[in-house]
Parts: sequence; structure tokens; C-alpha cells
Amino acid sequence: MAVLTLAVAGALAVTVGPLNAASAAETVTVQAESYSAQSGAQTENTGDTGGGRNVGWLANGDWLRYDDVNLGLTGSHKASLRLASASTAGGTVELRADSLTGPLLGTFAVSSTGSWQTWTTRTASSMTMATGAHTVYLVVRSPAAGDVVNLNWFTITADESHTMPPMPTAGWVPVDAAQQAADTAAFFALTPRPITNNPVRVPEFHALCQVSHHLDDDPIVVPNQPGASHNHTFIGATTTNAASTLASLKAGGTNCNPVEDKSAYWVPTLYSNGKAVDPVGGVIVYYGSSVQDPSKVQPYPEGFRMIVGNAKQQTDTPDKQGNRFWCAGIGGATGRTADGVMPICAPTAQLTYHLVFPQCWDGKHLDSPDHKAHVADPVSGACPTTHPVPLPHLSFVMSWPHGMDTTNVTLASGSTFSMHGDFFNAWEPAALAQRVRTCINQSAKCNAAGGF
Repeated sequence: MAVLTLAVAGALAVTVGPLNAASAAETVTVQAESYSAQSGAQTENTGDTGGGRNVGWLANGDWLRYDDVNLGLTGSHKASLRLASASTAGGTVELRADSLTGPLLGTFAVSSTGSWQTWTTRTASSMTMATGAHTVYLVVRSPAAGDVVNLNWFTITADESHTMPPMPTAGWVPVDAAQQAADTAAFFALTPRPITNNPVRVPEFHALCQVSHHLDDDPIVVPNQPGASHNHTFIGATTTNAASTLASLKAGGTNCNPVEDKSAYWVPTLYSNGKAVDPVGGVIVYYGSSVQDPSKVQPYPEGFRMIVGNAKQQTDTPDKQGNRFWCAGIGGATGRTADGVMPICAPTAQLTYHLVFPQCWDGKHLDSPDHKAHVADPVSGACPTTHPVPLPHLSFVMSWPHGMDTTNVTLASGSTFSMHGDFFNAWEPAALAQRVRTCINQSAKCNAAGGF
């Protein structure tokens, strides 16, 4: 096979791999010193293989700009960065598109390599799907004030063979209509537990679930394709991975209270200054109701799944309602970050997010091609005729450590506007049914045990 090398935009070397439909992939190699603009950078002769010059003396906030970098056609890409560091402070180098705060294409970890001329290659998977020619930036982030890293080159391999498949990959998944009708009849024939102890009259119960693990998997969006997703923080079910099914979740473990909830919940991993930070104290998973008549709410069918939010959303939209991040606790928010996106929390307060799913179901499908079309929000307190079945109104409340630095918070899917969540129902059916019947249908606030 022929390999074609082109000269693009002066110092950019573009190598196009073997030209066939099965494996065509374009690799863009960019020499660090070929920047179009910079802040805080100096160049020097390098001791790296191949010689030439590298960019050095880079510290927190310094950046390099490169114009007309081709990110390919599909938006699926991998990125590598050649770096050296004698700093023990650590940090990250962000690869961003279009601006210093634009979509995050990848994050490279910086740690000491032994000296300023001891070179290593770091690889980051794509975090945001971007296509075509873009201006890209390398932005240095570090908690230290001094020099952090030297850079020699970076590469972007745009994979046109779809090794990271586009959304969506799943289609309509029908429910067993006869079984669902029988389950619905049996549910409404169930006698709720009598109300005791004068509970708050709010239709609600909850599960308290812990963070379980992290993987570049998504069994709803890209099932059976391990490593094909951005990084997710998995909550509840302890076995969730790309191959998860209802059967595998029910056979596995859970860290939820109650233990009858073996459902899988997941969100994109959150980073502060390039370091992954997990919610603390567990994630509260609420099941409630926003319809005027909660007595009509019925349980999720087994194997039901859905997502909320948009992993590709990188800028503000009206539905984000101020990004839905706030500071909970004593002192609350003391201000906003310089870009106005994130709250700055008092040392006694926690960055918090409330992720809310749709409540109304079409009654016909366990899943849909975009994992959203089979569900909808209530309208004027009732489910629309297209989605007439009210299910429990699911939401997650997540809180991160007290006083966490919010000046440089990103998600594995990109900006904080890309927050999204996934739900794969694996509750023990009788336990879920009893809670819906007792707590939601009777408009009574229950605890994790389903009692008052």
C-alpha cells in the first residue's frame, strides 16, 4: 500500500496511512515549535530522538496555538503528546479546539520524567467529537507556579474506519407487551403498606449508592465495545462494563442501600485541574413524581434504560439552567469563576449537581435509538398522549469535596455543559414495586428501606 505524505501549513506534516476503506486513517503530526501564537513559551535545541527544537519553560496558564489542524471526517480520534519534565508538581496539558476554553479534545497527564530532556509519549483518548480543520490549542495546567513541562510534538490520528462508532448504535427495543400488561395489573393490585409515623407527604423514596469504578465503557450507547467511550464514573452495580446486560447486572454485586437495587448508574468522570475527583458520601438516587396524580405512577420494567443530557453539548443552552452546578452547605457560593460558568464554593460548602431524568414512558420500548425518544417530560402536570405511562421521576444528587477548586473543572465528555447520566434498571422487581406502591402512589416520603 502507498503512504502519502503532504506538507500542510508550513511546519505541519500530515501522513495519510494505507488508502483503503477498511483501514484509512489520517495522522497529523505537529511540531511544538510550529505554533502560530503562544503565551509563555521559549524554544531550545532538543535532546529528543530526531533532534530539532522543543518548546520549554511552560508553566500554569501558558499556551500554544496551531492553525488549520485536520481532525478528520468522523470525529473519532486519538491524540499523543511528546513531553519531558523535571517538575514534581505535576499537572496536565489540555488539547482544545477553537479557543483556550473551547471543546476539550484530550487531556495529557504531566509528571516528572527525570529531567527536562528525558522524553516520553503520553496518549489521551478523544473527549469531544470534532471534525474537519480547526485551530487547536495546547494549554498547560498545574497547581505550581514554576515551570512544569517541555513539549516536542503532538499527533492526532483521525480514524475514518469508525473504530469509535457514532451515536446511536442501538435501535428500538420493544417490551414484552403481554408480560408488561400482566405486571401492570399485578402492580396496581398490590396492597401498599399502611402509612405510619406521620411522614412528609411527598411522593419519594431513594437509594444511596457509592462510586464503584471507572471505565471507558458505555453499555447503553456503545454496547459490547470496551474502550469506545469517554471515561465514566460508575455508581451502584459493581460489574458494569461495555458488555453489561440485565442478567449480568442481576448476577453481580451492588454498593447501593438498599441491596435490592442492582441498577447501573453512570456519569462522565469529573476532573479538577486534570485530576479525577469522585463524588463523596455516596450519590443519592431519588425516585419521585412530578405528575399531579402520583397514584398512577408504576415501576420501571426490568431492563429499562435511558440517558439524560448531551455529551456533545459544550456551550450554554437555556435548558442547562445555570449549568445546574451549585454550592451546597455553609457559606454556599462565594462567587463565580472568571468565565462565569462555575460557582466558587466556600471551604465549608460542596460543589453539587442535580441530574434529572424524564418521567413519562411510551409504554412500548425498553430503549430507543437515541436512548431518549421512548421517554418524555410531563406537560402541565400530566404525561403527554405520546408517552402516557408515568414512571418514577429519577434524579441523581452528586456532591464533590468541600472547598474543591472549581476554576478548572472539566468532564471526560468535555466542558461542564456536557454533563449527562445513564440508567440501566436492575432493581429486584418486588422491592421496586413495593416502594412505588407504598411511597409514590401514597405521596409519602420513604427512607432507603422503603419505610417511613
